[in-house]
Amino acid sequence: MTGPNPVDRGKTGSKIHVLTDAGGLPLVVAVSGANRHDSQALIPLVASIPAIRSRRGARRRRPATLRADKGYDYPDLRRFLRRRRITVRIARRGVESSERLGRYRWKAERTLAWLGGYRRLTVRYERDGHNFLGFLCLAAAITCWKKLPT
Repeated sequence: MTGPNPVDRGKTGSKIHVLTDAGGLPLVVAVSGANRHDSQALIPLVASIPAIRSRRGARRRRPATLRADKGYDYPDLRRFLRRRRITVRIARRGVESSERLGRYRWKAERTLAWLGGYRRLTVRYERDGHNFLGFLCLAAAITCWKKLPT
């Protein structure tokens, strides 16, 4: 198999995708069908990172390093990230253990747990995906507001 499996027909429901900063604050959130492979959401997530205002110079639109598990180890994704000058830290399938990434990955897992704490997101009550995405964005904004120092 040369690329990600585009469809797993056996799954129903939806997946929540979150791109976080180094501290675990959600930067970008997205929703896709559960029958889509996780790696297909990486390019739209990275492309939709908002501009970050800095005191000097131009606004940053890219992270310095992207860490991901083995599900994102595909040559086209690595090329996309290298073209955007993002350092890639992805465990290679069949070569590396994903345990070394665990010391960084727990922050993303914690962010998903924070978002899972909102009852409206644990069970998807909305039939329309736009409404569910709206509640997900609201939960991400509330999470950032709670975790940022006052």
